[in-house]
Amino acid sequence: MKRLFPAPWLSLALWLLWLVLNLSMSPGNLLLGAVLGFCAPLMMRKLRPLPIRIRRPGVMVRLFFLIGRDVVVSNLAVAWGVLNAGRHPPRSRFIKVPLDLRDANGLAALSMICTVVPGTVWSELALDRSILLLHVFDLDDEALFIQHFKATYERPLMEIFE
Repeated sequence: MKRLFPAPWLSLALWLLWLVLNLSMSPGNLLLGAVLGFCAPLMMRKLRPLPIRIRRPGVMVRLFFLIGRDVVVSNLAVAWGVLNAGRHPPRSRFIKVPLDLRDANGLAALSMICTVVPGTVWSELALDRSILLLHVFDLDDEALFIQHFKATYERPLMEIFE
């Protein structure tokens, strides 16, 4: 059964999404949605992520609140930087952050964190996953930023996933 339906919940979700997007319960849409829900997970079976094993859920909760705090603080800092760009232009730079995190799921979470926190953009990851190229909107001290980034985001993700 697992061979025919590698992700049954995904199949059901795709079928329901198809019906909602088409706003129709016609027999054709019911059948086409079912075919989509059946075929899409089969074709994308190799793309499914590795199973996740969370080692320290308490660290995950703490990281969630740290990210929330950083989102608010960074939003204010970026807004202030944009409003004062005429007087004090931002010091935007690309920096290379050495990474100790190697877990694929941890790196995916780190990329989402970089996307959510304003002022940082995940630009490139080295093929060996050892260096992250990050664009920072306004950077005073590169070493201090790297230290903060590794302590606040990378170290907790390593505790959670590795």
